[in-house]
Amino acid sequence: MDPTDITPLLDQIDDVADQLEESVKPLQDVQDLASKLALLDKAKLYMTMAYSIESLIYSSLRLSGVDAKEHPVMKEILRVRQYFAKIQAIENPPKKPEQSLNKEAAIRFIRSDLAENQDKEMNAKLSAQIAQEKERAMAKRKADEASPSEQPNPEEHKSKKSKKPKKTKSSN
Repeated sequence: MDPTDITPLLDQIDDVADQLEESVKPLQDVQDLASKLALLDKAKLYMTMAYSIESLIYSSLRLSGVDAKEHPVMKEILRVRQYFAKIQAIENPPKKPEQSLNKEAAIRFIRSDLAENQDKEMNAKLSAQIAQEKERAMAKRKADEASPSEQPNPEEHKSKKSKKPKKTKSSN
């Protein structure tokens, strides 16, 4: 091979290297950008960059005819996706179910705990509170039963069934 034949190839490599430097230059500024971001945003930035690079490699392999699904790059893509899921879980934590207080049960616990003390005044107050809670529950139940449009009456349903004539077997 003649050295004059290599010169155009070397020029072409030099041009490609210059283009590569220009295209990679914004990535070099990422560290400066990341230092100004919050921790979660920094993690998102790095995960996005890693996923982009891994996706480009995956696409290149697919275009080259390589079975990219069996290539180690696929493991990296799955790993980055897992990190994305962790970031999403931190950003959007699952909602905690609302807890309600069962007043009657709480009063029973307190009463049983105070039973040892034999405090008549406290027991009387607790009994009054239990009675009030029971009255409220009954009033609420009666109010719910009084509005027939909201809940079907099960007795009406039974009476409709009973009005149907029953079939009997005829004996021959």
